[in-house]
Amino acid sequence: MDEREFDDFYTASFQRITGQVYAMIGNRDEAQECVQEAFVRAWAHRRKLERAQHPEAWVRTTAYRLAVSRWRRTMRGRRPADRAVGPATEAPAPSEAHVALVAALKQLPEAQRQALVLHHIADLPVHDVAREVGVPEGTIKARLSRGRAALAALLGDEEGVSHA
Repeated sequence: MDEREFDDFYTASFQRITGQVYAMIGNRDEAQECVQEAFVRAWAHRRKLERAQHPEAWVRTTAYRLAVSRWRRTMRGRRPADRAVGPATEAPAPSEAHVALVAALKQLPEAQRQALVLHHIADLPVHDVAREVGVPEGTIKARLSRGRAALAALLGDEEGVSHA
């Protein structure tokens, strides 16, 4: 993958991945930082990325793991120094509905939240979600069912969540 191809990949997927990670972790600034860092790592590992069947999934998983690692370090009382990894990216403000959805998602268990985001926001089929998360498809189906029911209750939607 040359610089132009990587830049095109970044431009085409940065906002989408940031939105997905934001929905999983509930903090837009942290999501942007983690996605930027994931792209820095993707560039460093671009040969591996070229061979990856789903490069966006590689970046999204890396960003999510970075966010979890940062959260764990913060919970231990040690916040790493912030570091700039690239030029600031202008992003439109999220809609009120999206903010409400993220707030509701933050109240769900992490596994349900991750399954819902990957299936409904990242638009991955159940088998791809299962592969990315590393659990059986039946487990993902159960997490989706429980997560939808919980979200419906939190958002006051009598019919359940058909899409995010």
